[in-house]
Amino acid sequence: MRIALSQLTTGTDPARNLELIEEETRRAAAAGARLVLFPEASMVCFGTSLKPVAEPLDGPWAEGLRAIARDAGVVVVAGLFTPAADGRVTNTLLATGPGVEASYDKIHLYDAFGFAESDTVAPGSRVVTIDVDGVRFGLATCYDVRFPELFRAHADAGAVATLLAASWGAGPGKREQWELLVRARALDATLFVAAVDQADPEASGTPVPPKAPTGIGYSLVAGPDGTVRRAAGAGPELVLADLDPQEVPAVREKISVLANRRL
Repeated sequence: MRIALSQLTTGTDPARNLELIEEETRRAAAAGARLVLFPEASMVCFGTSLKPVAEPLDGPWAEGLRAIARDAGVVVVAGLFTPAADGRVTNTLLATGPGVEASYDKIHLYDAFGFAESDTVAPGSRVVTIDVDGVRFGLATCYDVRFPELFRAHADAGAVATLLAASWGAGPGKREQWELLVRARALDATLFVAAVDQADPEASGTPVPPKAPTGIGYSLVAGPDGTVRRAAGAGPELVLADLDPQEVPAVREKISVLANRRL
């Protein structure tokens, strides 16, 4: 199956960001992708006041995303913000397209490196998978990559790949951590991890609010053996990757970490 990772920089205008998603979805569909993965905070970048722009999953922004997926005939996965019952918002991935309609609320919130996501965002609690053309994918968001249990839960649910959408915070060593963590999660769950980050705003020339996790780029696809199959640079880029689901059981036969678990 061919998938696409759209590494872009979203700004503070949800309508303009939806236009970018439409452009990128058309490019990916023309290249033969069946699924297009966009970053966390595709609706609006971090550093923006989230509560005023958050919309329910039947709101106009989500409906716009559904129309884009429907018109292109592909599955689109993108990050938005939805209202939470306690007055905060939820950091949500919406997966929509032919035969697919699901949402995942980020479980692990980014209360680290001086940033407190939980001040404004409520955590999710459900493990979510989707099936595209008979291939099962798990959904994860950014800081989730530091928690191997979620990726193993995807494997236990029958997924052969995890789709990880991020808006990774910049800083010393953060690029190295990003690449290491994505490859480690692929290896310790023996599945593909397709990880898309927001492009580096400086490299894309897009103004974003300062002092917020707005992305560093370097999206990548790691195979179930932990090797890098595709990788991007810092700036905007559409990454195409062909995944072979049959590779996953072959790797698991050799690297039997899931079968050998004791805890």
